[in-house]
Amino acid sequence: LLNSKFLLEQLYDGYDEEYDCPILDEDRVVDELDNQMREGGVIVDYHGCDFFPERWFHIVFVLRTDTNVLYERLETRGYNEKKLTDNIQCEIFQVIYEEATESYKEEIVHQLPSNKPEELENNVDQILKWIEQWIKDHNS
Repeated sequence: LLNSKFLLEQLYDGYDEEYDCPILDEDRVVDELDNQMREGGVIVDYHGCDFFPERWFHIVFVLRTDTNVLYERLETRGYNEKKLTDNIQCEIFQVIYEEATESYKEEIVHQLPSNKPEELENNVDQILKWIEQWIKDHNS
């Protein structure tokens, strides 16, 4: 969705030195995506969800990762110690899952394991099956 470097730069609102990453202007993101989301057929991949309007989604998948696996992934990406520790704590305390269940109807929020490549394949298959069923249910 956000494939233009210029567009991405317009959606940033500074830089977080502590976490070593840009700060996303959530209001600008919602404004920019709203028309595309109304048209439907869009998949959003992001590490948070509480600022996205409920009307945008028919289903929400939260990927869950064992903390040992997550630690290795984030360490390999070169995350600083604070960012690494905070991400591990978020996983332990299910922050994103709770954010999703508080932001959207609980029945549309699903957790999927994301530890091994074969789980990724299973997740893609499960999501594709859900999409196919949703299309059948809404095109009749």
